[in-house]
Amino acid sequence: MMKRLDENIIYHDDQNDLIKTRQDSDNDDATTSTSSALSVHDVSFNNCPDQSSNLNASEITPINPNSSNELVVLPEISFNIRVQSPGLDSFDLSVISSELVQEIHQVLMDKQETCHRTCFSLQLDGVILDNFSELKNIDGLKEGSVLKVVEEQYTVREVRIHVRHINELIHACDLNDLYNGTNNYSLCLVNDINNSETSVSPNNVVNRRNGAETNGNDSIVPEYRIPNQKEILLTPLFTTNNKINRLNCLKTLSYSEWNPPNGSRKLHGDLVYLKVTTYEDKSLHITACTKGFYVSQTTDEKFVPKPVQPKAIHHSLVDLLNNISPIFKKKFRVIQRKRCTKHPFERIQIPFQIHPWLSPRFEHIIDHFRAEDPNINKLDHEDHMPGQVRDWNEELQITKELPKKNLPERLIRERAMFKVHTDFISAAVRGSQAVIDGNVMAINPGEESK
Repeated sequence: MMKRLDENIIYHDDQNDLIKTRQDSDNDDATTSTSSALSVHDVSFNNCPDQSSNLNASEITPINPNSSNELVVLPEISFNIRVQSPGLDSFDLSVISSELVQEIHQVLMDKQETCHRTCFSLQLDGVILDNFSELKNIDGLKEGSVLKVVEEQYTVREVRIHVRHINELIHACDLNDLYNGTNNYSLCLVNDINNSETSVSPNNVVNRRNGAETNGNDSIVPEYRIPNQKEILLTPLFTTNNKINRLNCLKTLSYSEWNPPNGSRKLHGDLVYLKVTTYEDKSLHITACTKGFYVSQTTDEKFVPKPVQPKAIHHSLVDLLNNISPIFKKKFRVIQRKRCTKHPFERIQIPFQIHPWLSPRFEHIIDHFRAEDPNINKLDHEDHMPGQVRDWNEELQITKELPKKNLPERLIRERAMFKVHTDFISAAVRGSQAVIDGNVMAINPGEESK
């Protein structure tokens, strides 16, 4: 809502925020100098084109040295750093000063060459960087600085995070989770629509070359578009990608029946036991310890914790499987190459789950991780720890009271509100499902159920 009080000042009313923009004879010069001094980036989408040109002029306050109440948005500094990962050549990475160290972690976990690493830290000159620190607050970080990826020791939680992440990478090209709306993955049809090819009949091509006009009778109308059809098919609404064959690296990947390790093996560093069946028909038992993964001599009938090859410990499960199975090494590389061809927005998990109304019929396959999802809440243990129940009303009120005087504060406030809102919806959905499944005791069990 715009209110003109005089010819020099315009007040813009946006959710009780009054932002003053000066209109004078030097408006064009002031706007030019201000836009050149400001650069607003959303740190969550660094690969997107610069959206600073789309900002409303009412959201930017020109610099006026005579006024002490006007706020100035400091410019974002973009620079390049080098990342050195174990077993790989160092590569350049473009970052901005307001990014968090944790966002570099996410970039490395999404990059094709380093996507299989989850338990690591970033070090600058031997100093471990805090994941929640902004890059501009790190001493010594500048253009050309080298960040070293250092492998850290595993815990039980880190092992489960790593194994589930590898399982998601193996099934990165599957469409089951997209259509079923699970694991915060949702269907995206942008690439299918943009890359779709329209079939053209040969008669139309000849007529266009001769300069003749074509009419709709020359094209073949699909049968499902003909009027007065008894049945209207929904299958044409599905994309052609549904017909792509499933790419599998392993026959099975699951937790072993020998879990959990006994007290003696815990003292030796054993954390979790895995069972893998490759396409070479090899059934292997893998032990996850604090240093990494190795193949043990354990079988389905006998527990032998000794490694098959002494000192053959790999920090990444993918590195171990690459040495065991040539088929896995070949197909996993194909899957990751295909995954990286997608748009970054298609690969990330969205906080707000979207469920499509239509879904093709998929073959029901064995997935041990899907089987354990109803029994445990995967890795979100903090939602179920006793004494730490989240007060949703308090969190919503706190986020609404966050400052919103300038654009960075408004971005932080909106992100916090969106995060709490999506977490509340997710908890409400899980609670409703638990009530339907009978896992929540009724407050009034004596009354008749509805």
